[in-house]
Amino acid sequence: MKAIVCEKYGSPDVLKLKEVKKPVPAENQVLVKIHSASINFGNLVLLKGKPFLARFAFGLTKPKYSIPGGDIAGTVEAVGKAVKQFKTGDEVFGDLSGCGWGGFAEYAAVPEYALALKPANLSFEEAAATPMAAVTALQGLRDKGKIKPGHKILIYGASGGVGTFAVQIAKSFGAEVTGVCSTRNVDILRSIGADHIIDYTKEDFAQHEDCYDVVLGVNGSNSISVYKRVLKPDGHFVHVGGSESQLYQTLFLGPFISMTGSRKISSLLQRANQKDLHVIKDLLESGKVKPIVDKRFTLSEAAEAFTYFQEGHAQGKVVITI
Repeated sequence: MKAIVCEKYGSPDVLKLKEVKKPVPAENQVLVKIHSASINFGNLVLLKGKPFLARFAFGLTKPKYSIPGGDIAGTVEAVGKAVKQFKTGDEVFGDLSGCGWGGFAEYAAVPEYALALKPANLSFEEAAATPMAAVTALQGLRDKGKIKPGHKILIYGASGGVGTFAVQIAKSFGAEVTGVCSTRNVDILRSIGADHIIDYTKEDFAQHEDCYDVVLGVNGSNSISVYKRVLKPDGHFVHVGGSESQLYQTLFLGPFISMTGSRKISSLLQRANQKDLHVIKDLLESGKVKPIVDKRFTLSEAAEAFTYFQEGHAQGKVVITI
């Protein structure tokens, strides 16, 4: 089968399209013929080996997982004899980041706990755009941010993959949502239901002091002190992505700030979770959440897809069609 292989850390140029052995599913695995996959920030970390702390999970000197790709959508081609949730022909989607990656390929052998039935109202491309980003948004808002109906939520980096899901998921919880983005993305946030939109090229969100119950930092390089300033006294800041300096501030200063005051500062390490994937599936099928797909690339164009993604201007998700 064809697959994208990454044998060393570096720029997108290190990604190569190669012929590799088609996997055979184990007793508890599902063999998925992959129709679409998508790129997430975790894929970029796996490619570059940065921040360096990530290498303790992904391999110190070279990638531990040679075929990248977490989010997939496809059709079940075969199942191991111990598999109970799926059968041949089922349309599925899932996140492989917790079970060895491998999504940028024509086939993957996947533990059944990493998958769910694909929402009937979504295409394979839309389904592949969903799992990691949507579950990240859900875990950040619900588990770390302790979101409640009526909360005021600020999402910095609201027009990207995680951000567009976060806006919609926060609305599904009954929150009042403010999204921060650039001018070119205002219409996207308006289309997915943001109550307020701050164009950071024209307005400084930090002028809105003591306004928000939860701030989700999906992108950017603002200091922790800036986010702390806009939190209500009992508010939560959740770091999801952004600059390395912002990450290290959250990891090392966040616990001290949280222990010495009522505002909470934390960083989210998203974990693939079938139960949460089912929550997202329900939101998708109900129409409360919809994936925003920016650009589509073929498998042979994976390097170009990563180059585009790392520029940081994607409106929603970048999808690779297998």
